[in-house]
Amino acid sequence: MAASTSMASLGQAQNTTPLTYPKTEKGETVDVYFDTKVKDPYRWLEDDKSAETAAWVKEENKVTYDYLSQIPFRDQLKSRLEKLWNYEKISAPFKEGKFIYYYKNNGLQNQAVLYRKDDKGKEEVFLDPNTFSKLGTTSLGGVDFSKDGSKAAYSISEGGSDWRKVILMDVNNFKIIEDTLVDIKFSGIAWKGNEGFYYSSYDKPKGSQLSAKTDQHKLYYHKLGTPQKDDKVIFGADQKRRYVGGSVTEDNRYLVITAANSTYGNELYIQDLTKPNSPIITIVDNFKSDSNVIENSGSKLFIETDWKAPNKRIVSVDFSNPKPENWKDVIPETENVLTPTTGAGYIFANYMKDAVSIVKQYDYSGKLVREIHLPGLGTASGFGAKKEEKTLYYSFTNYITPGTIYSFDPKTGKSDVYAKSKVDFKSEDYVSTQVFYTSKDGTKIPMIITHKKGVKLDGKNPTILYGYGGFNISLTPSFSVSNAVWMENGGIYAVANLRGGGEYGKKWHDAGTKMQKQNVFDDFIAAAEYLIGKKYTSSDFLAIRGGSNGGLLVGATMTQRPDLMKVALPAVGVMDMLRYHTFTSGAGWAFDYGTSADSKEMFEYLKNYSPVANVKEGVKYPATMVTTGDHDDRVVPAHSFKFAAELQEKQASANPVLIRIDINAGHGAGKSLAATIQESCDIQAFTLYNMGFTSLPKNL
Repeated sequence: MAASTSMASLGQAQNTTPLTYPKTEKGETVDVYFDTKVKDPYRWLEDDKSAETAAWVKEENKVTYDYLSQIPFRDQLKSRLEKLWNYEKISAPFKEGKFIYYYKNNGLQNQAVLYRKDDKGKEEVFLDPNTFSKLGTTSLGGVDFSKDGSKAAYSISEGGSDWRKVILMDVNNFKIIEDTLVDIKFSGIAWKGNEGFYYSSYDKPKGSQLSAKTDQHKLYYHKLGTPQKDDKVIFGADQKRRYVGGSVTEDNRYLVITAANSTYGNELYIQDLTKPNSPIITIVDNFKSDSNVIENSGSKLFIETDWKAPNKRIVSVDFSNPKPENWKDVIPETENVLTPTTGAGYIFANYMKDAVSIVKQYDYSGKLVREIHLPGLGTASGFGAKKEEKTLYYSFTNYITPGTIYSFDPKTGKSDVYAKSKVDFKSEDYVSTQVFYTSKDGTKIPMIITHKKGVKLDGKNPTILYGYGGFNISLTPSFSVSNAVWMENGGIYAVANLRGGGEYGKKWHDAGTKMQKQNVFDDFIAAAEYLIGKKYTSSDFLAIRGGSNGGLLVGATMTQRPDLMKVALPAVGVMDMLRYHTFTSGAGWAFDYGTSADSKEMFEYLKNYSPVANVKEGVKYPATMVTTGDHDDRVVPAHSFKFAAELQEKQASANPVLIRIDINAGHGAGKSLAATIQESCDIQAFTLYNMGFTSLPKNL
């Protein structure tokens, strides 16, 4: 039986009359780029502090939620999502001081709770983010412990913002030990012994904290017992860098500093912390590679780098003379991309072959100890721990295997199941297949297609095609409850590993950047054409989805080939390519995109695919639901606002164009489980409804 008929009875097209959208006023703003005038009628929507923008958001949400509330199976879908998500989830344990810590969610808690056990096995709650705010909009950003484990610094995010507060606690009595640190952004916490820590931030921007440009990152040192205003700038006061990070080696011997102006390429510095007022020494003085110190053994440094090795290698060098000309290979580059971790005195080389994991264990001399036997083809992650640990942990997952945590003995290589997922999903009923298809220029692109066994390839299966294609980020197989419900209902889920990502190293990434960016969209279009050509689906049953840079991917694809899909689902997307670099930290994305100020050629290239600039009058666009958060200070919501306004004005068909704006929500991190479930429900309900489905199977 065809999946489409087992899934629901097909009704007539739901939408024969166009929706009535809120009136979006048009301004007279015109920008001039290299003698070319570009109208920007919805510039006023960039003002996130204005009453007019707030009123527009409220009116748009009313139209959206009125529409969604009329979908007959929406409540049923939400109920199923809640039921499947309602299982205990637990993380791998980690030791700090005299306690063992781990995260646990009892089922439908909005945020995971951090628990701990003492040496007698007594369990207690250490931090419960669900108590941070009544609405569940404040989340735990991270927790870092002092060297002896007696103190904890934990960060919180309010309303999904990237700006964080850091709170200091005595772990023995749960007492807050000093004033909260504020205005910290894009930062870890790196303790120097027990007396203080390093963190990074920008000066508070003038204008809106959610949208104003931030481009000078600084590394600070906070000494316990002193006010934040006295924190010393360690790096970034004299050197203007957009991204600065600090880490301290496990033995507290060195401070490692990375500095960058874009999302690729960093300088690398190091400072000897054993000698007061020691100088900061330069290891890498340019932005032509990604390099970082991952471990040290005394004065011997181990560095992960793609310098002269696009797929990465591990090198060693002595602190006394750490320049690249003195680097020696420990683990040479291979044909597969390397991501290393360290633990128990070993280096674990996690290689990616066609987007799936191969893990090898090495000693510090570069000698192969073993290849680690994994449960199947999928994504392995973990193995990171302190040097003295005797047991390590890793997780394994793929599109049909819920995440399972394994304990690992680094001496014997033996793996044991530590925590098996308790989700009610029968992996044996599903199949996940990797295919390779040909893009427009002949490049072979991998894609993994996952669905219920026995699906009939008749072109009528509702299908979500997901992609990202940017910033050297790799899409590796992982299980998702939301996708499980989609597939349970007969849907197909396909993920294409597009150029611009990191699946095949630096060359693959570079092939999807700047003047090569169209390759990414061509790869995505070719993925859709493959699914249609092989009759997995057809244009009437295809949805395309992506978030952030993937939102740009969806926006560009649907404006270039609106005939190709029935539904478009761009999330928190970069939609205005002529102005993205003027907001928050957007200028740092220029390595991937280039900017409209670079050259006339770059401006014209960006304008040619920028989603906001390419919505045309008289074109029949697919049913579209744009999603964003009103507190997104990574990709400001104005991108999505302007794109939705353009589509609503120019849509030539009855297909709905909605924008769903989460209130007090950001780019996605820390989103409550309740909000996640509701968003998943609304996306799937909107998608199926616009493919003509009027009900879900009766067995749900």
